[in-house]
Order: sequence, then structure tokens, then C-alpha cells
Amino acid sequence: MTVQAIVENYQFEPLDLQQNYGENMLLFIGWDHHTLFCSAHAFVVSPEQTFQELLDGQIQAGFSQHPDFKHIDWSTVEFRLNRNLLNADYSKSLKDLGFDHKSLLRFVTPHLQGYKGAHV
Repeated sequence: MTVQAIVENYQFEPLDLQQNYGENMLLFIGWDHHTLFCSAHAFVVSPEQTFQELLDGQIQAGFSQHPDFKHIDWSTVEFRLNRNLLNADYSKSLKDLGFDHKSLLRFVTPHLQGYKGAHV
């Protein structure tokens, strides 16, 4: 469905521009095949934090409510950053791994199929 503004020449400056986050950036994270979370979560992160800090902090806080979370074998998880396979070096900073403002990180847990195998 097309949306049309009710005024001519409707323009605005988005509030989620990088400049509005100072040294931080906005990052979206989604867990594939676990639709209890209907969409990717948005987090404000430091590009200097390591991937391990992201797992221990934001990912733990955002997804640990799911019953499958405690069963994740992180050595088998597949990560995709902006649709590209990510070689997740847990000791590298997000910036060094190629994360930038408004990146999308998705992760797949191969042997976990969601609540009672229903992808929920």
C-alpha cells in the first residue's frame, strides 16, 4: 500500500541518524526460526565492544527469556551480518568485524527449532 503525505514536499530529518548516537550505533539483532520474537531487536551498542561482550550483554538480555536460549551451543551458531555470513571472532570489536550503524545481525541455532519444535 502506498502512503501519501497530506502536505506537499513533505521532508524531514530522520531521528535515527548516526550523529544522534554519539560514539555509539544502532544495531538490529534477530534470532531466526524463533518467532516468539516477531522481529529483530534494536540495541544501542559501542562499535568498540567485542563480539563476546555483545553476546554476554545485549544478546543475553534480549533473548534469554526464550526456553531454547539456555540450550544454544554457540560453537554451532551461524551468524549473518547484513545478509553476509559472518566469521564471528569473539575477541574482535564490532567495528573490526564490519558492523556499522543500523546493521542487521541474524543468528541461526541449527539444532533448536523453537518452542516445542514449532519455530516459536
